[in-house]
Amino acid sequence: MSGRRRAVNDGDTVVVATGQVSPEGIPAGGGPKRRGRPRKRHTVAKVLGTTTLILALVVAMSVVYLYRHLSSNLAVVDIDSQLSDRPSELAVEGPKKPVNILVMGSDSREGKNNIDGLTGLGERSDTTILIHLSADRTRAYGISIPRDSMVNRPECRLKNGDTVPAADYQMWNTAFSVGGAACTVQQFEQLTGVRVQHFVVVDFQGFKDMVDAINGVEVCLPEPIDDPEHNIHLKAGTREIKGNEALAYVRVRYRVGNGSDTSRVKRQQAFLASMARKVISADTLSRPDRTFMFLNAATSSLTVDKGLKNMGKIAEVAIQFKDIGLDKIQFVTVPWGADPLDPNRIVWKPEATELWQRIANDRPLTKQLKDGVIKASDPNLEATGSGNGNGSSPSAPNSPGKSSSPSAEEIQQAQADGLCA
Repeated sequence: MSGRRRAVNDGDTVVVATGQVSPEGIPAGGGPKRRGRPRKRHTVAKVLGTTTLILALVVAMSVVYLYRHLSSNLAVVDIDSQLSDRPSELAVEGPKKPVNILVMGSDSREGKNNIDGLTGLGERSDTTILIHLSADRTRAYGISIPRDSMVNRPECRLKNGDTVPAADYQMWNTAFSVGGAACTVQQFEQLTGVRVQHFVVVDFQGFKDMVDAINGVEVCLPEPIDDPEHNIHLKAGTREIKGNEALAYVRVRYRVGNGSDTSRVKRQQAFLASMARKVISADTLSRPDRTFMFLNAATSSLTVDKGLKNMGKIAEVAIQFKDIGLDKIQFVTVPWGADPLDPNRIVWKPEATELWQRIANDRPLTKQLKDGVIKASDPNLEATGSGNGNGSSPSAPNSPGKSSSPSAEEIQQAQADGLCA
């Protein structure tokens, strides 16, 4: 009866057996089955995994937020319809092309930019700098155009469709007053033959906020500055300045150096070079708070073209500077001379034509055209020479067989420009 099932009543428990026994006398099947021991739960691993996922989501959401926030700060203006008779794009081999960005500083006193209580001055541009990035990404030039340059302004179109007629013998910054960025870009392209891919306009408050975000910029003062009119009082020597001091320093004109606009341009170049060093230094890049504050201040103050309409587009341009050393970021001034008709104004020298032709054709500037060059690697030691295209630039540091020390004349000129040498 080995295959028959039978029930055995053992008190309150009914046991069902098959009648089969093992050789050892134990019923087949080993009696009641024991449940397997539950697997040990990897609690720590699960918590870590969940935490990592949450952190990844938070970081991703933060990146998206920051991207949108910084992009929304930008003021984007499309000026393409206002430009005419534009220079051709340079045809080059390879995937990259030269990039020209025209930077303009607005001195509008509207809103937060009313830093000195002055009103009724309209909007002008104290600063115009062309940033040229070579197609091979081995060099970058910042070419300053003094606002006191006398030029023949071309006709330009306004946003509402009206036309501003051409006018001869006009100060450079008049174009910004009558037609804003579009008129300045039109003027630049017509007078230089250089095609502008992007433009940037930065205002007073934004500039000050960017300096404050990186906790100041180092400057070198060969002599004290005491200017009650602009409320700037600085002792001689090397120091970091920020806030209203920094803004006043790059704008002050009559009580420092030789009091000319070209002297102010030199100081602005040295300040921007020093600022570039500070921005890419570990002191800034290793501090996420400072990096964000700088980007937030920058984007909040910028008016840009549609090609730079968001942080992604700006990053595409910015990342192309990554392989250029600070000594390859060089600031120069368009060759100039005194205006025969007015000693308080200047005119471009014939050498300016060669400079713009080289930029248009993406060729390196000659030693003569780099007279008075200021390098981001050391803005003060490089700030020697007259800076007016007369070929008196100093020998490049560490050049074989040449002295890296500036001459007494070069030191005197640098100090006249409000710089240390």
